[in-house]
Amino acid sequence: MNTPFLWHNGRIKPWAEANVHVSTHALHYGSSVFEGERVYATPHGPAYFRLADHTRRLFESARVYEIEVGYSEDEINAACLELIRANAMPSAYVRPIVFRGAGGLGVLAKDGAPVEVAIMAMAWGAYLGEAAERGADICVSSWNRPAPNTIPSWAKAGGNYLSSQLIGLEARRNGYDEGIALGHGGLLSEGAGENLFLVKNGRLLTPPSSAGILAGITRDSVLALAAGLGIAVEERELPREALYSADEVFMTGTAAEITPVRSVDRKAVGKGAPGPVTQQLRQAFFGLFDGRTEDRHGWLSVVNAVAPDREDREPAIHGRTPHQQPAPMEASA
Repeated sequence: MNTPFLWHNGRIKPWAEANVHVSTHALHYGSSVFEGERVYATPHGPAYFRLADHTRRLFESARVYEIEVGYSEDEINAACLELIRANAMPSAYVRPIVFRGAGGLGVLAKDGAPVEVAIMAMAWGAYLGEAAERGADICVSSWNRPAPNTIPSWAKAGGNYLSSQLIGLEARRNGYDEGIALGHGGLLSEGAGENLFLVKNGRLLTPPSSAGILAGITRDSVLALAAGLGIAVEERELPREALYSADEVFMTGTAAEITPVRSVDRKAVGKGAPGPVTQQLRQAFFGLFDGRTEDRHGWLSVVNAVAPDREDREPAIHGRTPHQQPAPMEASA
């Protein structure tokens, strides 16, 4: 990790001082929810992309698993901004995480077990490396996404990503950049860590939010950008073979941003290079950060001035010890 500070249980602290016990509930049972967020360098300074939307989803995920965050959404947003200032970062990938801490074993956390909250920021380039520009080589995985009413796919929870690990490991082992999962009914779902889009005859197609996918914030952004560009969009169930007849395929996610796909199961997509619709959407997306695209939706939150260097950094929020039970949280709107 490449930054000096993170935010943990209410205060900025040196990276090496953020520790958890080996009996932490989330380590044994996956009881964590988290977000991935990006800060981009803009003409106005570093700016979060859709910070409030990410924080809102963090709280929604916590509510599904009955995890009391112990802070308000505004407090988490403020902490995210403070962390970038503390690390003097022009751009970053940011990971807020809320998890059940140490307090005894058992599938259900014991009464009094603490909930811990941490936020990390680090420099992280394209998630799939060179594939972000040349186009990714992907495969359809033998692993399916969970069926409805098993594991809630809309919640961004740590345990959900065990499925993603199996999909990604299989893909890498067989020489691909990424894997795509089918849903329980054999129709297209999503990638190991990305949502999926196809282009056919100039129309943008994507599996619906009921297809066992995480309803991605970058996915939502692409839908909005496409509408603004006059690109027809259709959310619908899609069979596996739609990948082989598509004119273009691309994947989206906070880490992956908009990554074109050049082949599926070693079959070329279109001309085997990023297509015109994909390129148009990439230009509109990245244009948000250099000023070429107007931020009509208010998606950018400028971090503002970088905090001066000083040894004694005041915490953005008064900290709690990890042995204290957070105060109950009112449901957010």
